[in-house]
Amino acid sequence: MEHLSHYLYVQSIAKVTISELTDIIKEGISESEIVYKAEGIMRDSGVNSFWYHGIGAFVHVGKRTKISESGKDYKPAETLVGKNDIVTVDLSPEINSYWGDYARTFIVIDGNVTDEDALQNTKTQSALEFSHGIKAEKQLHNVFIEYVKPDMTFEEVYLYMNGIIKQLDYLNLDFSGNLGHTIEFNKNDRKYFELGNKMPLSEASFFTFEPHIKQMNGEYGFKREDIYYFRNGELLVL
Repeated sequence: MEHLSHYLYVQSIAKVTISELTDIIKEGISESEIVYKAEGIMRDSGVNSFWYHGIGAFVHVGKRTKISESGKDYKPAETLVGKNDIVTVDLSPEINSYWGDYARTFIVIDGNVTDEDALQNTKTQSALEFSHGIKAEKQLHNVFIEYVKPDMTFEEVYLYMNGIIKQLDYLNLDFSGNLGHTIEFNKNDRKYFELGNKMPLSEASFFTFEPHIKQMNGEYGFKREDIYYFRNGELLVL
């Protein structure tokens, strides 16, 4: 596929950055510090710009994870990561007009980022909400992979996946209601998983799925984003 190697490369930098943040995000670090560190890692890896309104790392800490806002309005806060807390990080690296787009949710228990196994051993109410949210995001992506076909429209997928979000007892938090977008060379050309978009997925070379959700009565938001594409009719993760 044309351009595939370029996108794989820049997306790999985003994935490495998320991996390195696992050791950087700790109790006491601020939202703005996480942004600074993440953008520094990407620049050191050869990223020369950030396609999303110049923001390389879109970061929210704690109950700010429920906030959905445009990058045009985003200002990182000085909110500190707590002993038991949550952090969402959405990365937008760009190299020579090729985009990466990758988001994950970090869970902090006893001051450090923890994995799912350790999280299951922590029985506080917040830890249960954290665990449930991480699982819900993974489940949504699994359903997306199983459901989506090239001849479906963006609207069709939007309606189906929003139904799944509701079935899981979650809310779609996105400020414009969408669940992802096409990958373009100009951010203003993006087409979205939203009502009214009758474009077939087969017309898009690459697209994201990035549900931003919270439990109906929850205190925290969750994100998980990957770039997808079709090869011989099969949906693959970039």
